[in-house]
Amino acid sequence: MIAKTSQEMEMLKKAGRICAELLRSIKSLIRPGINTKELDIFAEKFINEKGAKPAFKGYRGYPATICVSINEEIVHGIPHDNKKIKEGDLVSIDVGVNFQGFYADAAKSFGVGKIKKVLKKLLKVTYQALLLGIKKAKAGNYVGDISSAIQNFVEKNGFNVIREYTGHGIGRNLHEAPQIPNFGREREGERLEEGMVLAIEPMVAAGSYEVIVLDDGWTAITKDRLPAAHFEHTVLVTKKGGYILTK
Repeated sequence: MIAKTSQEMEMLKKAGRICAELLRSIKSLIRPGINTKELDIFAEKFINEKGAKPAFKGYRGYPATICVSINEEIVHGIPHDNKKIKEGDLVSIDVGVNFQGFYADAAKSFGVGKIKKVLKKLLKVTYQALLLGIKKAKAGNYVGDISSAIQNFVEKNGFNVIREYTGHGIGRNLHEAPQIPNFGREREGERLEEGMVLAIEPMVAAGSYEVIVLDDGWTAITKDRLPAAHFEHTVLVTKKGGYILTK
């Protein structure tokens, strides 16, 4: 979808604001001893109270409102009441919102209490890679310009981008064309047009980018069991670069 009308843009902005507000609010709950199901219950209530709907719940059979992925879990971690967060964990929260038929998607990784130095670097590098990708979300650029900026920065810092999962277009559907890989070459892929809305989401591994999906059919982990981080914003393509809708 290429958003053209001011009404469409207002709906997308509202969906984006709900995602941003939820991630800001949930941060205070992420502490040692809380179980991930409690976070999911909080998120669903929060979204519903904003007059929106969880975008993930029921999507292709996904059973929860948010994804909560811990340490070596990259993405799609299913919340459970027997899964508790511990001191030193790296916790990634991914949320999608449907506001009156318009979608936004965002993710953020958090360190719990005192974390290892490598995790601090992983968080910083992944977030900076996201911002570099967003700068390239400029009308006239290509998808490959976003992908290349993310990959080059991550690898320069000694980490690897996950290749199994990509960012995507978003708007009237949760997942739309084009796919936005976190690796690639400049000037390749689809050309970006003003008004496109993209979910850009680097997932970065401390070790290998190889992935295993657990028996639940959803939770993706690093094959070498080393930690991964995940940051995501929904952005509008403009002539000056990506305008963040989930900030």
